[in-house]
Amino acid sequence: MIIARSPLRITLGGGGTDLPSFYEKHSGFLIAAAIDKYVYVTLTRPFRPGIYLKYSSIEKTNNVRNIKHRIIREVLIHEKLSKEPLELTTLADIPSGTGLGSSGSFTTALIKALYYQQKKIINPKILAEKACYIEMKKLNDPVGKQDQYISAYGGVTCFEFKKNNHVKSESLKISQNNLSKLEDNLLLFYTGYSRQSKKILINQKNLSIKNNKDMIESLKKIKKIGYKVKKFIESGDFESFGFIMNDHWHEKKKRSKTMSNSKIDYWYEGALKNGAIGGKLVGAGGGGFLMFYAKDKEMLQNYFLNLGVEEVKFKFDFEGTKIIMS
Repeated sequence: MIIARSPLRITLGGGGTDLPSFYEKHSGFLIAAAIDKYVYVTLTRPFRPGIYLKYSSIEKTNNVRNIKHRIIREVLIHEKLSKEPLELTTLADIPSGTGLGSSGSFTTALIKALYYQQKKIINPKILAEKACYIEMKKLNDPVGKQDQYISAYGGVTCFEFKKNNHVKSESLKISQNNLSKLEDNLLLFYTGYSRQSKKILINQKNLSIKNNKDMIESLKKIKKIGYKVKKFIESGDFESFGFIMNDHWHEKKKRSKTMSNSKIDYWYEGALKNGAIGGKLVGAGGGGFLMFYAKDKEMLQNYFLNLGVEEVKFKFDFEGTKIIMS
């Protein structure tokens, strides 16, 4: 049995500028952090011919083109593994549709496991690009490159998305003391809403392609915020980082009327009065996780505890997609 593990992620600044509809014209920049919540893919070779899949559904087929799971189907076709008997199971620490990049994490874990099964080595950059190709080109999903890259690389990492589709990655230059402070005071709370981000992302894609002035200007502001976040975190100015998260969130909300709802807005405003400096929804919006930087961690935790909103505690992951058992 082979088990591959790929981390989920949070975005610290610049999210949304990793979509080709924006970066191919204006370039993009963001900072993402891999966290110790994972997607797992297990591979075994069954004694009988066929392909056996266990995820939220169960599939059994002898023809790879009949596989209903879109990512598994396209990866197996692309890697020319359609005739190989295979049993595949996937599990995750966090439900999908919650804004932590589970689709990209799953794709990188699957490709990593298949390469290992064939005794092949794949480096993080190639792994990320292959995952991007499957999701963005083969499946034409309206996603960016952030999720695949941060899951493959791990760490707290800056990504620059060039107009020519090249991606430059660089670890954040931060002291161990400041890294611990960032990790200790970033808190995640599950809103209880899972969502399909495609509607929000399709709208962003279409408006960007049409050079909609408001959308382009909003994403340019988000990119500038990403660079400021880099400066604030690297210098240890976490109060300014917290405040600029508010700017990020308010700018992000302008991009779609479905980005938030009245309950999330209520929780958010309450959090600012109960220990948080700033925060935002992680991911494309519409639900998932609220993330805050806290000046009074205990007060913020008690606020959400009294609301019955679950906190998900995490640490940063610095290993990226890896094989954990074979």
